[in-house]
Order: sequence, then C-alpha cells, then structure tokens
Amino acid sequence: MNIAIIEDDCKIREELKKLLKSNSYKVILIKNFSAIYEELNNCNPDLILLDINLPFQNGYEICKQIKATRNIPVIFVTCRDTTKDELMSIKAGGIDFITKPYDTMILLEKIKRAIHLSNPQNYKEISKNGYTLDLHLSILKKDDMEIELTRNEFKILYYFFMSGDRIITKDELLDKLWNDKYYLDENILMVNITRLRKKARQIGINNLIKNIRGIGFKL
Repeated sequence: MNIAIIEDDCKIREELKKLLKSNSYKVILIKNFSAIYEELNNCNPDLILLDINLPFQNGYEICKQIKATRNIPVIFVTCRDTTKDELMSIKAGGIDFITKPYDTMILLEKIKRAIHLSNPQNYKEISKNGYTLDLHLSILKKDDMEIELTRNEFKILYYFFMSGDRIITKDELLDKLWNDKYYLDENILMVNITRLRKKARQIGINNLIKNIRGIGFKL
C-alpha cells in the first residue's frame, strides 16, 4: 500500500514517513511543490496525506484538482482546527481530517478506515456516466439491460472506472493490467477494447471508451 505525503514541514514529513514505514506502508514523499500532479502521476499512490498550508497552492485546491481526475482518498493532516477548515476539506473532496499535533494511533486508524472505504472490492457495484459495473459478476449494466464481460474486458473497464476522468495511454494499460501470466500485447489490447465498445452498444452505451487522438483513451 503506497501512501504519498504532501507536507512542507521537513520534521513532520519525516515523522510521518517513519510512522508509516513502521506500520508496513510504502511511503512517497512529494517535495517538489511546483510539480505535485506530475509526481503523483509518476508514483500512483493508494492514499494521500495532505497539508493545507503549502507553497504555490493550498491543500484545498490541490485536493480538488486531484479528485477531478483520480479516485485517490485524501486525508488532510493540518494545524488548522476550526469547523470551517474541516468543512472546506470535505467540500474539496477529502475523506478525513486530523489536526496537528495528532495522535499516531488515531491517524493510523483513519488511514485504515480511508483505505477500506475507498476499496471498491468492499462493494458489489460501482457506477459512472450512467452505467454500472458489477464487481462480482463481471457484468456491465445500463437501465434494465446488461452484458457479461470476459476476464480481460472486465480488467480493462475496471481500470478505467478507477482512474477518474483522466486520459490513459496504451502503455499505461499494458503496464498496469497485464502480468506475466496474463500478458497481452498492444494488438490484443485493442481487440479487447473494440469488443468492449461493440458489446456496450448492445445496451445503449454508444461511446464507452473514447479515443483521445495521439494521447490515449478515457471513459
């Protein structure tokens, strides 16, 4: 489980790193505050611990931009402690809020809770753009119609569902989805995407995975 820390206080950042590593989390420290989104794209964390008072942009704006493109849980870890601050963190898309100085056991419990709540495997279905993916039966549904998906079709579509509204390249799909046991090359990937689109049209979804010319794909 990879956790990214976006905190400009070196002492607090190192304390958080030590705490998380001692509890078997992998830690990514975001130190270049002028390139936060690029660094997050490179490390692809499972959860973010985010301060509010940061250079260039405050944590609220950073959280909004993250949540606009990616479904990553964000916990605000901040010295701000008013009800207004907590409300603003919720409106920005944060899943939780804890004030400094924090109790380490409470922070660890909040992290566990955030990971659990954001894990789609704890739910039977996830929905996007007016259609629903059944995680247990590998079925795509719209209104009262549904289609069954193969293992690879489901893996592709699930990855798109979990990647927010961002554009995904072919290279990313091949890298993230296929291991040695289920390796697919670019041609087979495109066959699966084409078949997914064709199946989706049967239940009234006419543009399931859109081509973004020269860049990649998005839902």
